[in-house]
Amino acid sequence: MKTFCGRANPTTGSMEWLEEGEDYDYHQEIARSRYADMLHDKDRNVKYYQGIRAAVSRVKERGEKAIVLDIGTGTGLLSMMAASAGADFCYAIEVFKPMANAAVKIVEKNGFSDKIKVINKHSTEVTVGPDGDMQCRANILVTELFDTELIGEGALPTYEHAHKYLVQEGCEAVPHRATVYVQLVESRRMWSWKKLFPVHVEAEDGEKILVPPSEMENCPGLPSVCDIQLNQMPSSDFSTLSDVVKMFSVDFSKPVQSASTCYRVQLEPVKSGKAQIVLSWWDIDMDPSGMINCSMAPYWVKPTSALQWRDHWMQCVYFLPREEPVLQGEKLSLTACRDEYSVWYNLQKARAEEEEHKADVCVESPVCRCRAHLLWNRPRFGELNDQSRTRQYIESLRKVLKTDSVCLCISDGSLLPVLAHYLGAKQVQHAGSGCMQPSRIDLYHPHELWQAFFKANNLEDKIKIIEARPELLKPSHLEDKKISVLVGEPFFTTSLLPWHNLYFWYARTAVSSHLASNVTVLPQSASLHMMIVQFQDLWRIRSPCGICEGFDVRTMDDMIKDSLNFRESKEAEPHPLWEYPCKSLSEPQEVLTFDFTKTVPQHCLSTEGSVKLLRKGKSHGAVLWMEYHLTADISVSTGLMQLSNEKGNCEWNPHCKQAVYFFSSVIESEILSDPTAVTYDIKFDTKTGEIAMDFKL
Repeated sequence: MKTFCGRANPTTGSMEWLEEGEDYDYHQEIARSRYADMLHDKDRNVKYYQGIRAAVSRVKERGEKAIVLDIGTGTGLLSMMAASAGADFCYAIEVFKPMANAAVKIVEKNGFSDKIKVINKHSTEVTVGPDGDMQCRANILVTELFDTELIGEGALPTYEHAHKYLVQEGCEAVPHRATVYVQLVESRRMWSWKKLFPVHVEAEDGEKILVPPSEMENCPGLPSVCDIQLNQMPSSDFSTLSDVVKMFSVDFSKPVQSASTCYRVQLEPVKSGKAQIVLSWWDIDMDPSGMINCSMAPYWVKPTSALQWRDHWMQCVYFLPREEPVLQGEKLSLTACRDEYSVWYNLQKARAEEEEHKADVCVESPVCRCRAHLLWNRPRFGELNDQSRTRQYIESLRKVLKTDSVCLCISDGSLLPVLAHYLGAKQVQHAGSGCMQPSRIDLYHPHELWQAFFKANNLEDKIKIIEARPELLKPSHLEDKKISVLVGEPFFTTSLLPWHNLYFWYARTAVSSHLASNVTVLPQSASLHMMIVQFQDLWRIRSPCGICEGFDVRTMDDMIKDSLNFRESKEAEPHPLWEYPCKSLSEPQEVLTFDFTKTVPQHCLSTEGSVKLLRKGKSHGAVLWMEYHLTADISVSTGLMQLSNEKGNCEWNPHCKQAVYFFSSVIESEILSDPTAVTYDIKFDTKTGEIAMDFKL
């Protein structure tokens, strides 16, 4: 069966209908899944195996049969561990049908079909009894239902249901308990992901300061967790204001409550500062005594122990509703509130005992009231707060604007129109990709955000917002004037891969009839760059696992490979590389250029060539990014910011995701007497706005 899927093309801006086979969704899910990453997580696997062995032993010592319930079995790995540890029978639940089918094959291949029954259902639909999915209730509950926030994948309601209907009272649980830890910090860098800082502009008539509207200043933001690889955050980017404290624990061997609740701890700051951020992570004890422990603690908490790299469980950054000045030694009260799926935090001065009970009311989940957090994601806030980047745009605008300039800005949620006005443009209009996704725009009403912005800076009548797609622009929108300066960052909220922001070029082409003959376009051009790299760890997410803790999971490897080949074989995927260290094995190379002073050509742009490998290492893949040439001598990079030549360590733009193309086979260049080269073939289809690429080693 074929399905027609509608999607807005992020590069061209047009709506497209694609015919997809019924397998498309599940191939996408498997190709982008984290199964390989989990199977490569040695620490997790070893600890689970130890915990399962210990639980089976405890049950057997009581003279009982060991009946295991494994919820969210995935490959069936944990059930196979239980069976090989001596469990009498295992019920392995997996709701995702292709995964359940793979688990059946893997279980059979490893010789456990007589001990493990794979049930393709949601655990809440599983029945118990002589005619049910399970003959009887289990006495060992094994799960791996956790995400970085611990409860974001619905672990609590799943456990709650399992204790009521699927497992015996007093059952063993692996993991036995989870504990959430927090630490209060001050960090300008992380705080810049939540709020907009004032922007200073040196204009002809003195310094102008662009300030955010008050509703943005006091907005609590969004409840969604910000999960990152905290181990890549240098200690110079934050200051710890408290010790690490236990926030709350969940005992999985007893009935679990999923209803909303609050937890409170007392804190004493170890130094004075501005409390802005709560950093959080968890650990799990696989056994009641806590001897088998698997921890997500970042590098500064356990500096002596070797860190296990993993991408399926990271650390959390929570933004306090407001910045709170704190003094060393004063007593503070930190409250964590949670519902079934998310956690949020509040900080207050510690109250007197009698007031304690009044404060037990749950604080409501944060809701964005200023609309900015709906329009801009966290990296975008960081980008808008990047002073050196803003200076490059100011410098460029200074070079191109005149007192009679009629300026049109095409970018989503950009500060460029305000900068252009401050720097002396006669008339400034602002249009975004606007109506590319009307449903989202109806929700956000970005023009209301801009009205508040302009009002806060007394600019109401100075900048005009045009609510029309570029191709629907009429002379009346522009007061019958021709545009002399067309500007864009470019940035569009629908972009996923670096070249999706080439939508600016298509928009520039659409407004051609409104441009003056001597129009200045900023940026004047863009270029696509590429470099071959060796990843420290990111390669694991696409690397076959083969044998995991003695179990053959190659069926899973084949399944992921088939799904990658289904559609993704010629595609790159977006990753924020500041979180994923790599070293360059080649020089960065410019591979394609796009001239914004001209319209988009009818023909494809293509290039082929080869790039020499200059350093020893494993070629895991190619990284691609865009550079925008604002003027002849000012460029901004969305990718590589710096390369240290001795070791090839890379510094990446922290506000953007770069494109990573993983090679299907890895080559090791151990000796460089015979320099190896990678050949590439890259095509930009101007009709679809898509880039196809192929690499040969």
